[in-house]
Amino acid sequence: MYQETIKRGGIAVVTGSANGVGRVAAIRFAQAGLDVVLADLSGDALNSALQEVRDAATPDAKVIAIPTDVSDAKSVNALADAVFAAGEVAVLMNNAGIARPCSSWAQADNWRQVIEVNLFGVLNCVQAFLPRMTEANRPAVVINTGSKQGFTNPPGNAGYNTSKAAVKTMSEMLVHELRIAEAPISVHLFVPGFTYTNMIASFMPEKPAAAWTSEQTVDYFLERMAAGDFYVLCPDNEVNPERDRRRLEWSMQDVILNRPALSRWHPDFKEEFHEFENLTEGSN
Repeated sequence: MYQETIKRGGIAVVTGSANGVGRVAAIRFAQAGLDVVLADLSGDALNSALQEVRDAATPDAKVIAIPTDVSDAKSVNALADAVFAAGEVAVLMNNAGIARPCSSWAQADNWRQVIEVNLFGVLNCVQAFLPRMTEANRPAVVINTGSKQGFTNPPGNAGYNTSKAAVKTMSEMLVHELRIAEAPISVHLFVPGFTYTNMIASFMPEKPAAAWTSEQTVDYFLERMAAGDFYVLCPDNEVNPERDRRRLEWSMQDVILNRPALSRWHPDFKEEFHEFENLTEGSN
């Protein structure tokens, strides 16, 4: 579907495009010849991204920035109105996200902020754009940025994990509903690995050896999206696809085998998980 979308042209809308993978994705869409709308909070980062994407765009591509707060449905509806007034939507990339410290029984305000941006930000965009995208009945793609933390739930940030687990479920339901509606729109769940972004740079001034760059992560995703993958779990320099599969399999077995929740981090299962994770492919 992505290749058909590129051939037909149109507008790529990227939320959270001022920095990181959103900024790189906007560059790639502009390089492919799509018009691009960068949607993010107003400020120097958005202005800088706008100039960089314009510099990378093909001669005919139009690139604009529309300051948008994805947690505010009115702001997102205004974004959608402006985009559809300008043309047809080819790509909707719901990428905006934040991280705040969140424990299960504290930091309620942080919880609300994270859920409003990471979950309702995606929902607001889907509800503002999809009715008109389905009505247009043209090839298009929807990209929702998730997280491996929404699959395996590593301890440390209950609110962020919850928000990204919800994005995963929402994306799966969207695929099904579009299939039933026979809409020519594909959906893809973009799941970066350890990626060195501005968020990481704020507490790690130098890129860790294990991390991929935003460019590596986006290029891997675009390759897999073009191949038709829905789930795109991106590797990095430390975690390859086989290790990701092992971790996912172990997490699902917690349910199937009725082990303690998050047994991967339970001291009674530490050695068993280590052996399981390091099995070579096909050895079990």
